[in-house]
Amino acid sequence: MRRYRVWHRTAYTYGKPVQDSVGQFHLVPRALPWQQVSEASVVVDPAPGDIAPDTDAFGNSATYFHLTDPHEALTITASSVVAVETPAYDADALARPWEQARPMLNTHLPEAWRAVEYALESPRVRHEPEAAAYGAVSLTPGRPIGEAATDLMQRIYRDFDYDKTATTVTSTVADAMRARAGVCQDFAHVALACLRSHGIAARYVSGYLATQAPPGKERVFGADASHAWLAVWLPGTDQWLAIDPTNDQWANDRYVTVAWGRDYGDVAPVRGIIFTKAKNSTLRVSVDVAPLGEATPASSLPPAATGIV
Repeated sequence: MRRYRVWHRTAYTYGKPVQDSVGQFHLVPRALPWQQVSEASVVVDPAPGDIAPDTDAFGNSATYFHLTDPHEALTITASSVVAVETPAYDADALARPWEQARPMLNTHLPEAWRAVEYALESPRVRHEPEAAAYGAVSLTPGRPIGEAATDLMQRIYRDFDYDKTATTVTSTVADAMRARAGVCQDFAHVALACLRSHGIAARYVSGYLATQAPPGKERVFGADASHAWLAVWLPGTDQWLAIDPTNDQWANDRYVTVAWGRDYGDVAPVRGIIFTKAKNSTLRVSVDVAPLGEATPASSLPPAATGIV
C-alpha cells in the first residue's frame, strides 16, 4: 500500500470584480475498499457565505458554494492524505464473455441494475458509429471481458497520439476519433463510447496519477495534473476493472480516485457560474501528488483548513 499527500489548487483572477459566484467542486477522494482517506480538506478563498458538502448521485463527495461578496480572485485549495493499494479482481468475472457485461440484456445478473446507467449514452459520450466499429475489433464473440477491455486499452494507446493541442475541454468523441489524438479525458471518452455502443457498462473516473521524476531530476512541486481513466463492469459482481488507455495499464497503487460518473461533465474538479462585467479572466491549476515522507515546501502548502472537511 502506498500513501500520498495530494494537493490541488485552482486559482481564478478576473479583470473586474465578480459580484456573484456559484459553483461546485469534486476534490475530495473517495473512500474505497482499495483506498483509504485519512485527511481531507478544501479551503475556498474568499470564504463563501454558503458552502454545503454533500454526496452526489454517484456517491462522490460534491460540495456546493455561493460567494456574494465582490471579489477579483477566487482560489480553491484541496489537500488530502490517501493510502492506495492495487485493486484485486475476481478471476472468474474477468473470464466471463463480454456479452454478459451488457446490463440491459442481462438484467438477471446481480448488480446489473446498478450498472445500467453506465451503458447508456451521456452528453459527452455518444454512441458514434466510428467508435462502435473501432470497439468491435476488440469485442470478438465470446471473448473474456478482461481480455477485450485490455485489448481496447492497448489499441487506443497505440493508435492515438497524446497531444494537448488536438482537442479542447468541449471536444466530442467524434472529434477525437477523427484526430486520432487528444488527452486523457478524450481517450477515456473514446473508450467509453467504444464499449457503451455495444451495450457494455463502463464509467468515467477522475483523479490523480502519481508521477515519477526522470532519473537524476528532482520532483517539481505543483507540476502534476488531474488524470482520467475508465472502469468496466465485471458482470455479476460489484467490481469494475479500471483501465488507463493514456498509459496502457490497469490502474494500480499509483492512482488516486476522486470521483466517477458517466463522463467528465459529472465529475469536473470545479465548475460554476459567475456574474461580472469583466471581459477577461485567467485560470491557473497546480497539482502535486507526493509519496508521504517526501519533503514538501512549507510555503507551498495550503493554509489550515477553514473550509469543508
